[in-house]
Amino acid sequence: MAGPAIVVGTAGSAGRCRPSEEPDLSEHVDPADGADGGSSAAEPSGRPRTRLLLSLAAAVLALDLVTKLVVVATIEPGEDIRVLGGALYLTNLRNTGAAFSFAEGATVLFSLIAAVVSVVIVRTARRMRSTGWAVALGLVLGGAVGNLVDRVFRDPGFLRGGVVDFLSVFGPDGSVWPVFNVADSAIVCGGILGVLLALRGIEFDGTRSGADGRPSAAQ
Repeated sequence: MAGPAIVVGTAGSAGRCRPSEEPDLSEHVDPADGADGGSSAAEPSGRPRTRLLLSLAAAVLALDLVTKLVVVATIEPGEDIRVLGGALYLTNLRNTGAAFSFAEGATVLFSLIAAVVSVVIVRTARRMRSTGWAVALGLVLGGAVGNLVDRVFRDPGFLRGGVVDFLSVFGPDGSVWPVFNVADSAIVCGGILGVLLALRGIEFDGTRSGADGRPSAAQ
């Protein structure tokens, strides 16, 4: 019969048998990673603002369509209604140009531009993480679609329809400032906000370009 097993320990174990130990890899951090275990490059933070962009665009579009329908139904073409002590006049004019009656006669061109802009904004919305840019592009999208609806469905024909303008400030018939509508106001406000965001270096994904050109977290 075989004799009892003899276990010889190493010098460091003082002759005692110790179970084999495996290195713990759970807390190993690659030196190439940052202190938080992620990439050292700045990553976009926050959730997408797609819903905000599209919701605001839908609200602008709805307000624009409703106000135009009310104006067409209640105000005769060329009629001026004085409100707010003459600070504002309500009228009913048709514009075949861009916002604020700019470049009248280029209706088809502006219709195509509005369609292209709308498609680009919708595609951009999928990676939108900046609240400011979501508001800016939501206003532009709602206004562009609002005026595009007029150009598609109103007389004299497809893509050539006259946009309903009805707001005239400080004087009737655009004598002080061109007559405009809700869509025009949204487009201009969204454009101004977009310029301010671009000047501050805020990107669509919510990061901000620093002086060295590298992205950092935006406010």
